[in-house]
Amino acid sequence: MQLAVILLFMLVLPITSIVLDVSANELAWIDALGKWFVFWGVGWRLVTAALRQMVQPSFTAQKIFEIDDPAAQKIVIELGVGNMAMGIPAVASLYFVEWVPALALAGFIFFGLAGVQHVRNKATTRPEIAAMVSDLALAAVLLVYLLGRIAY
Repeated sequence: MQLAVILLFMLVLPITSIVLDVSANELAWIDALGKWFVFWGVGWRLVTAALRQMVQPSFTAQKIFEIDDPAAQKIVIELGVGNMAMGIPAVASLYFVEWVPALALAGFIFFGLAGVQHVRNKATTRPEIAAMVSDLALAAVLLVYLLGRIAY
């Protein structure tokens, strides 16, 4: 399930949205890249992760971080609150386009550091490896957008 959600929010939905925007001459490709990866990759990915972390914290604690201590669930719920706090504005950026660059920068920092932390943890489980790869890939896409905005 986790892999399907990652593929949906990291590939299928943003790439389809970018193709539709660019082919309709709605946006330049760099603007479409930022718009849709912030909306889907940062926004909806974080909102859905947050919901799971707040409703079922044991999944993140046990399957992602390999922590079986029930006390860790309190920290996971707080992580979910933080994810929701960044995810909702990223979803709203579809209507407030001036927010996209700032949310792309926040997403780059968050996903980049999270991905590096998964590397430092020597990710071994399938869910943690999927999180690591997708975090680093999203950080890279957001960096391309940010550098493209500077050059554009």
